[in-house]
Amino acid sequence: MTTVWMRYLSGADIDSLGITDADIVAAVEDVLADHGNGRVVFEPRTHLVPDNGGRGHFNVLRGSLTDKGVSGVKVVGDFVSNYERGLPSEMALISLFDPETGMPKAIVDGTMITEARTGAMTAVGAKHLARRDAKVLGHVGARGTAWWNVVLLDSVFDFAEIRVTSRRPESREPFAERLTERLGKPVTVCTTWEETLDGADVLVEASRLTEPEPLLRKEFLRPGSFLVPYGTISALALDLLDDVDKIVVDNWRESRSGNPRFGALRPHLNAGLLTEDRIHAEIGDIVAGHKPGRESETERTLFWHRGLSTTDLAVARMILHRAEAKDVGTMLPYR
Repeated sequence: MTTVWMRYLSGADIDSLGITDADIVAAVEDVLADHGNGRVVFEPRTHLVPDNGGRGHFNVLRGSLTDKGVSGVKVVGDFVSNYERGLPSEMALISLFDPETGMPKAIVDGTMITEARTGAMTAVGAKHLARRDAKVLGHVGARGTAWWNVVLLDSVFDFAEIRVTSRRPESREPFAERLTERLGKPVTVCTTWEETLDGADVLVEASRLTEPEPLLRKEFLRPGSFLVPYGTISALALDLLDDVDKIVVDNWRESRSGNPRFGALRPHLNAGLLTEDRIHAEIGDIVAGHKPGRESETERTLFWHRGLSTTDLAVARMILHRAEAKDVGTMLPYR
């Protein structure tokens, strides 16, 4: 019988490969075009909620990239209070398979990939839906995906002003310091949502609430602003959509799937305030050129992305190819 080997890539292995910001954004934008052109198989996400007193849950994401020759599954935990144990709130593994034979190809540490592809999704959305002259970024949240949101957004826009906040001062202060060092420009620490978001050109909400709370209000949205809300538990006022001119999602089916508690706009869906006729497009249709993105300098646009398995697979595949070329990782015998 043929010997089958698969490659294991740890976080340290991935760090050694020299993956750039541009590599990540390009992989995500490319697979979004595949979405728009119908060249992916994209299964609904599911949730595994252990009996752990509400400490956290797992998201299970599945997909296949038709033109790129890879299928895969990601399992990622979402445990808000992990910081108390010195752990990331989101830790993941990605399994990659050959779609022609089912042969396992790789097991990849998916933590950095989850964070980076989320930031890349935010950046690609902004590239198509924010004003090209956007100068002020307001960002709520300091988790791993928040880092990549700010870094990759700034790689596209080179903001003149970046404001950040989070629930805990002990997280937001170091977050701003690390960003200042990475970006080579000052990052302002704010104490409230209002001073962080009000009047910003690009607003990102990556909060970690445990119960819905209307902290993000429509008054923060000025003409021409672009909003990305993706906290697991909603922080949006119910009337916020009244002042939004254009709503884009990553996938309408996914917007409605899974546990009805999870998702920034789930209360709006549950209340009948967000319906399919309010959706301008899925982001893949815009990236593929089938529908327009921003069409005026004054429209208020909102992009809600819940996470596409296909973006995880695209970034993991890019990393695997780089690792194969450099012979990085540990080869494991399958049988």
